[in-house]
Order: sequence, then C-alpha cells, then structure tokens
Amino acid sequence: MRSPRGLIAISGYLAGRHAPAASESTTGHHSLFFARAFQILAQPEPVRLQKLAAPDSGILELRLERPEVKNAINWDVMRRLRSAIEKIQADATAKVVLVASSVPGAFCAGADLKERRLMSSSEVGEYAGSLRSTFSSFEALPIPTIAVIEGAALGGGLELALSWENAELGLPETGLAIIPGAGGTQRLPRIVGVSRAKELIFTGRRCDAAEAVRMGLANYCVPAGEAYQKALDIAREITQKGPLGIRMAKKAINQGMEVSDMPSALAVEGECYDQLLHTQDRLEALAAFAEKRKPVYTGK
Repeated sequence: MRSPRGLIAISGYLAGRHAPAASESTTGHHSLFFARAFQILAQPEPVRLQKLAAPDSGILELRLERPEVKNAINWDVMRRLRSAIEKIQADATAKVVLVASSVPGAFCAGADLKERRLMSSSEVGEYAGSLRSTFSSFEALPIPTIAVIEGAALGGGLELALSWENAELGLPETGLAIIPGAGGTQRLPRIVGVSRAKELIFTGRRCDAAEAVRMGLANYCVPAGEAYQKALDIAREITQKGPLGIRMAKKAINQGMEVSDMPSALAVEGECYDQLLHTQDRLEALAAFAEKRKPVYTGK
C-alpha cells in the first residue's frame, strides 16, 4: 500500500513528464490543474477513524496523521477529533477505541505553537477552552480507550497510556510561562498524586515509559515495536466481555471517583449494578457460563 506522500510524488512525476512543454498550451494548463487537484485529494487526513474487521469487530482505531508537525493539534485537528468522538458516541457496535499515531517517533507534540503565535490573547483562551472540552468529551466516552504511545507525548491526554520503551511523557507548558490548559492540572494529580503532579508540572520534566508505569501514569511498558500488538491484545480481551457491563463498569469507576465519600461512591456502583440485572447481555452471559459448567459424560 503506497503512503499518501508516495501518491503525491507520483502525481507530480506524471504531471512533469507528460504535460506539454509549451506553457501557453490549454492542455498543459489542464494537466497541471488536475495534477494539483490530485495532490490536494491525496493529502492524508490528520485524524482518521476506522473500524477493524472481523474477528476484531467492535474495535475502533483513531489515528493521528500530521507528520510535518508531529501531530501537533491545531483548530482543524481539534474539529476533526470532535467529529470522530461524535461518530464513536453514535456507534452502538463500538466496544473499545485504540488511539495511535502513524508518525514514527511521535504520538502528539501538544498544541500547534506555530498557529498559536498568530492568535490574539482571546483566541488563545478560546482555543484552550475548546481543547479542554474536546479532551473531556473523549474522556467521557462510555467505552474504554487505550492510547498507544510511541515517542513523545506532550501536553494533555495522558490519562490512559500503553507506552513503548522509547516514549517520553510530559507537561512542559510552564517553560512557556503558561500552565497545562487542557485538563492536565486536574487529571494528572488524580492519577499520580498531588505531590508528583506538582513536580512534573512545575519542572516540565519529561519521564520515560518505565517511570510512567511506576507512577501509574501508564499501564504497560513493552519493547519497541510491540506496543500496538499489546494494545490490540487488551482490546480483544475487552470485546469478549459483556459490552453493557464494560460501559457500566467505566461509568461506576469514573463517577465514583468524582464524589467525596465512600457511601456516595457505593451508591453510584449500586445504581450501575441494578441497571444490568435484567439486560439481554446478562442473560446471554449467564447462559454461556452455565454451558461451560455443564458436566461432560464420556459414557464409561
């Protein structure tokens, strides 16, 4: 399969070799026009959402594909992320989402600083608010999300991570005289603790994958080249479980962590549990379990 860059190179090569030499030729102008149009059409989408085929039905893959800036997030990428999130929310067959990068050595470089430098102060504030809202929408998806991180992952969006040995995670915003504005100051302390979060944010220090696992920022650290397969293996395990049970488990954990006391948290769990008692998913799971437990007679 040719990469989008390869397609662009081929279109330019064909236009250069086959277009008439005379610059005033009408046919030549048409050839150049179509070549340019083809180049535009061949540009890779910066955000790509796709469903995996059977036997991996139910697994969605969200890929970042903006290699020229290491997947930095600008307004266009943000809008496309929102569109992808809306499609995931509307897909009743979706069971788990893998978030990965098609750019070697980079997961996401954070905000697009080149675009941000052209913004006014009010526009920067609007951008940060929209980014915060986008990440919150992603976090609020009712199904599990798994981030497959290769290389650098800077800024927000590190709540769920499955990292490579060569990954670097960090919130470097204080080096730019700002703070993490897409939820990092609130989500990070809830994951690694207040003291460790302050250290990482105050210093802007990057941590490698092994340290990220030790502090609970990431789930796994695997050898280079094995991260995607590990994420896929976990996703496959999840899809074998009752889909409504998975959704309610995520809801119970997330909402329970937001309340201030254990009785309230247990009430959240009880509410989610009660909603599952008479579902078709549960009846099918019980039937399958009973079938496995049936004694096997050999006739001897």
